[in-house]
Amino acid sequence: MIVLAGATVVAVSWDEAATAASTATFTVFDRTIQLSQLEFFFAGAVTGMVFLLGLALLFAGMRHSAVRRRKVRASRLEARDRVARLEQEKRELERKLEETPDTTPAPVVDRDRDGVDDRAETTAPHPRVEVPHQHSSDQLVAGRHTRPSK
Repeated sequence: MIVLAGATVVAVSWDEAATAASTATFTVFDRTIQLSQLEFFFAGAVTGMVFLLGLALLFAGMRHSAVRRRKVRASRLEARDRVARLEQEKRELERKLEETPDTTPAPVVDRDRDGVDDRAETTAPHPRVEVPHQHSSDQLVAGRHTRPSK
């Protein structure tokens, strides 16, 4: 919009005949336009308003991007401070952990519930458990039960 308004002002200022006569004649995109002095004044006013509107949009965009950059910068600083506090807290907890002796007893692991810690039991050799052999006339073959042919 700013460029369009500037181009209009430059085009009118170069045409000296249009400012001296009572009617101004312009050719824009192969069209001839004739304007009286009052129409010429209003065209200039509209051109000025378009220029001001373009400036207002430009400054609003600049202000919006500056606010967004400020928010991003503030959030980055806040995140950096939060990380620094967490790291300091971690170092403090590690220091306290190194200073205090470990007085908690190790948990007892007794899965077989025989009253002895499983970690203290010897694990090998285990007695072999015999599973009785099952005698059946059915056999599972490819998903079907078949009886042996007699």
